Amino acid sequence: MTGSATRPDVRVLPMGERALLVELADGAAAEALHAELLRRRAAGDLVVREIVPAARTVLLDGLDDPGRLAARLPSWDVPPLPPRTEDVLELPVRYDGPDLADVADAWGVPVREVPRIHAAAEFRVAFCGFAPGFGYLTGLQRLPDVPRRATPRTTVPAGSVALAGPYTGVYPRPSPGGWQLIGTTDAVLWDHTREPAALLSPGVRVRFVPEAR
Repeated sequence: MTGSATRPDVRVLPMGERALLVELADGAAAEALHAELLRRRAAGDLVVREIVPAARTVLLDGLDDPGRLAARLPSWDVPPLPPRTEDVLELPVRYDGPDLADVADAWGVPVREVPRIHAAAEFRVAFCGFAPGFGYLTGLQRLPDVPRRATPRTTVPAGSVALAGPYTGVYPRPSPGGWQLIGTTDAVLWDHTREPAALLSPGVRVRFVPEAR
């Protein structure tokens, strides 16, 4: 297979002999395509070993005929992201982060409004990465993106609830990081003895529930 199949909002690129990388216009389009790929695989219309979403791409690995799929996929009619029917995963959070004031400045609201806005949103795990158990959650609508810190911290504690760009995330273990910290949760995001090990996976709905002080 050579070259790539393109249209203005979809670009399909070969990745080795049995994989394709689909580039899309934005995160919403990537989430919608991911859902459609899962639906087609479940229905037996698509044979693929792995489907891996990211910010604006979806990787398909383990394809028997990637060239054929590359030619057809850009013409698919992909419906908008369907509503989830699963229960919402609730994560208890203490809004005690050191960067609440910086997030308030980015959003143009008083500091006390940051926890209220964040807890009122329903999030969805768009994709996972950075570290095992780390999910990139979307759901903060019509708010300015939150800039990363100019100087990343050398260590961010496990359970830190953080914002960067359009995303919310929870650090599953201590690590360096440049996201803005707004709270803390005791939820265990990654446990290799658990099945599944990751608490968050693409498509999971999430709400943050403020803990009583």
